[in-house]
Amino acid sequence: MKNKAKTIARFLIFLGIGIFFIWLSMRDLTHAQKKDIISSFRNANYAWIVLAIFLGVLSHYLRSVRWKMLIEPMGYKPRTYNVFFAVFIGYIANLALPRLGEVSRCGILTRYEKIPFNKSFGTVIAERTIDMIIFLVLFFTTLILQSSRLYAYVQTYIYDRLEAKLNYSIDFTGYLTYAVLLLSFLFLLVLILMWKRIKRSALFLKLKDLILGFLEGIKSVYKVRNPFLFGFYSIAIWFLYLLMAYLVFFSLPLTSSLGLEAGLGVLIFGSIGIMLVQGGLGIYPAIVAETLVLYSIPHTTGLAMGWLIWSSQTITIIVLGTLSLILLPVFNKSADVTD
Repeated sequence: MKNKAKTIARFLIFLGIGIFFIWLSMRDLTHAQKKDIISSFRNANYAWIVLAIFLGVLSHYLRSVRWKMLIEPMGYKPRTYNVFFAVFIGYIANLALPRLGEVSRCGILTRYEKIPFNKSFGTVIAERTIDMIIFLVLFFTTLILQSSRLYAYVQTYIYDRLEAKLNYSIDFTGYLTYAVLLLSFLFLLVLILMWKRIKRSALFLKLKDLILGFLEGIKSVYKVRNPFLFGFYSIAIWFLYLLMAYLVFFSLPLTSSLGLEAGLGVLIFGSIGIMLVQGGLGIYPAIVAETLVLYSIPHTTGLAMGWLIWSSQTITIIVLGTLSLILLPVFNKSADVTD
């Protein structure tokens, strides 16, 4: 009962955070702006959204095949459809609670493919490690490619507004540089003086285990039969993620002229929103809107675009995740799943 209560409480907390971000992004909109967002949904060219959904499903299929490649060196040959169903059930579980999806999909392979939970979970860690490396590479690439736009955004929406409130002109760039240098020096000083205590702390040990897990995940890639194909699948998955965001741009007239660079910004910054709030509820559209401001897209159009991308992806996960739950026992009807 306690575990159920905790699970329900965690779900309600994450749902509440999502609703808070929805309210935060909508509270200052006028009635006319809200009508503009609704009009964007009504007049959107949904053919582009359907194409984006198709590419999204393809990316999830490639993820299934890639995960299967990590499992096979351990001596197991799971059926591709079971792996695919497990991935989508994991996605729908993650909409409810963080990390529940990883547990769910491994549990499915234990039940239907007789793969020990700890072994399949190790491959999930390896998979997440590869994805995190790719994400970090794309994140820093995005910062470099959009550095001038980001600087202009910070200058206009942060520095200038602070100066207006303070009624005083401040060299924020200079102060920021000094602050970064000072904080870096203090961090190194604390690290040196308290190293013995730090390395025994629970946080340090947890970070150490996390890093070691990442390294083990990278090593496991060398065990796959075709590392180059594994690498191709990994790059293809993220390229399809990029296209999922980019193609939806064509559904609205004001965003149809945006390029892949804007799509990369939406992918990376939007992914951060999904990491911060479970499923990205509320925060994802807000981040997309702020990202598209960098490209002179009106805030209301950016919000509409964010909701179009988020809702299409979320509905796909819910529909295919539910279908996976229904079809999984049907496809495995003849299999012995009594154990």
